Amino acid sequence: GRRLGESAMPGAIYLLIGALGSGKTTLTQGILWGLGAHEHARSPTFVLVNEYHARLAMYHMDLYRLDSYDEIVDLGLEEYLEGEGVCVVEWADKAPGHFPDDHAVISLDVIDSDTRRISFRSDSDRYQAAARALLGEGSG
Repeated sequence: GRRLGESAMPGAIYLLIGALGSGKTTLTQGILWGLGAHEHARSPTFVLVNEYHARLAMYHMDLYRLDSYDEIVDLGLEEYLEGEGVCVVEWADKAPGHFPDDHAVISLDVIDSDTRRISFRSDSDRYQAAARALLGEGSG
């Protein structure tokens, strides 16, 4: 997560997908720290969006409690998604097709109680540095 935050560019959108307890909020915490913040990311399950200020603003969204696509559309998340901050969206798979094309999808799979598999994919060149950062190859 720290590596993603360190390499994040304005307008980055990270869509997180994974089961309960797979580490989505922990990954988000790392992104926030990588952006230079010193506070702890709190799960926005009940408030839906938490905003943090660091090198770039980070908007942490959680769609877990929403039951329909219409509820997600009614939230008006576009102002965040089209802004210059970093958006991290947990349970993004509840809103397929709602996000701009320029995003990265991060899937977290539980292997066992201590191990997670992280898959990172994007069709956008913008996220090449983030993919290299995840692999520990730096951003240059």
